[in-house]
Amino acid sequence: MFSNFLIGLREGLEASLVVGILVAYLVKTGRTERLWAVWVGVAIAIVGSLGFVGILELTSKSLDERSEIMFTGVMSIITVVFLTWMIFWMRKTSHKLKGELQGKMDHAIDMGSLALAAMAAVAVGREGLETALFLWTNDQAASGGGHPAVGGVLGLLVAALFGYLLYKRAVTFNLSTFFKITGALLIIVAAGVLAYGIHEFQELGWLPGEDSLAVNISSWFDGESWYGSLAKGLFNFTPAITVLQMVAWFVYVLPTMFFFFRTSSDRQPSAITPESPAVAVDSAQANLHA
Repeated sequence: MFSNFLIGLREGLEASLVVGILVAYLVKTGRTERLWAVWVGVAIAIVGSLGFVGILELTSKSLDERSEIMFTGVMSIITVVFLTWMIFWMRKTSHKLKGELQGKMDHAIDMGSLALAAMAAVAVGREGLETALFLWTNDQAASGGGHPAVGGVLGLLVAALFGYLLYKRAVTFNLSTFFKITGALLIIVAAGVLAYGIHEFQELGWLPGEDSLAVNISSWFDGESWYGSLAKGLFNFTPAITVLQMVAWFVYVLPTMFFFFRTSSDRQPSAITPESPAVAVDSAQANLHA
């Protein structure tokens, strides 16, 4: 539950900041009559993201046992690759994102309200599809670890609240530090998803070493207990871990953490002290992944 709450909180806040930029720009340029188009685009993005989750779930449930294992294993690896790429891509391009969004908005406004709605749907939908993919995959990996779907929904709701409060200047906090901490935690969660995918491939016989255990504490560690559910929900931890799973976990975490924090150290985080709703969102996005 906690890992999906973290995913929903971080990814939801990114989406909230994108929405805030779109709304604030229309307010700042005196085009409030076009706000409905942005909200239509946001609604389309939400429906599309929910539909994507539905497709993944229906596909998984329609397969036989072996095919389902193959599907979840492949989706786990795809999710880890996509999430890792997005973390570093956003850190590299976030300082240009605000200007790019505003430039696209000007072009879309000139084309008409439908174009503006489509632009908003794409901008928010990118975050929504990423969130949906990671939430679904982590839900499969953390099955039995509490209520992961509930955690994701709670995270999204809290993110929406924070996004609104930032826009209204009701709260100010250092977003760069927030995204740095949550980014590191998401790397740990992604490593657990990777280990889960490795396990699925070993169960299929695609990878060797299913019986070569590096850790086996199942004799005293109850995976169904409250602490077992907590460990499963937080880190996708299981009492029996193969050697290949452990090697993959460390091979992913160590270099990814190194490059993540090396990139972070090149930039100095700054606190957000907005002067107006528009500046609040602009400052928030400027500090996103800084």
